[in-house]
Amino acid sequence: MSVQRGPTDAAPSSVRFTPGQVIVHRNVRLGRIGWVRPARVVSDDERGLLLWVARGTPVVNEVSGDGFGMRTMPFAEFVTRGTALKHGTWDGPGVLKLHRPGDPAHSVWWFHDERDRFKNWYVNLERPAVRWSDEGGASGVDVTDWDLDIVAAPDRIWHWKDEEEFLERLALPEHYWVPDEAFVRAEGERVVKEIEAGEFPFDGTWTDFTPPANWTVPDLPQGWDRGFCGG
Repeated sequence: MSVQRGPTDAAPSSVRFTPGQVIVHRNVRLGRIGWVRPARVVSDDERGLLLWVARGTPVVNEVSGDGFGMRTMPFAEFVTRGTALKHGTWDGPGVLKLHRPGDPAHSVWWFHDERDRFKNWYVNLERPAVRWSDEGGASGVDVTDWDLDIVAAPDRIWHWKDEEEFLERLALPEHYWVPDEAFVRAEGERVVKEIEAGEFPFDGTWTDFTPPANWTVPDLPQGWDRGFCGG
């Protein structure tokens, strides 16, 4: 399945979301959806757009044409099998995600353990989020996940994640969605300085977050596969 840019894309600064609103959080790459996750808006203010993805949330992921995930085989093999979209659920604990203002090339996630206690920060390096809203329909944010990530423990000891996948995919530039390896690494190194310094959002903010008791698990909104913004 391939989705194209929609005619109703709005300027990012003109789209605002309200607490409790369900929006679509999407990873789009090379004209295709990589994953889709409905999320509830916690807040949208001067600190950025804060989202909550609950356990049991319906998700959609790109898989090979014969139904296997990208991580189950070498990337060189995956690109030969075609692609399809597979519906599933977010089975792990809930995840809090922050898109900070100023269009940084990353988002910050708060992972939790099976008892819903804060476990670690996760820096997802990605194309800056683009907001969109369709009149009378779905709303959301689109990114392109650049695969290389950073994991930081509560004591702010950090390490790179998925570096082997990143390097493997860079070796096939005609099939990969990362145009500039140096830029991605530089963005990660910039965030690492914030982690080590304990600067916001790595200062303990939201590590005790719990969603409101009346928030139900959202359905996948109609329009989740509408034309995308970039990627």
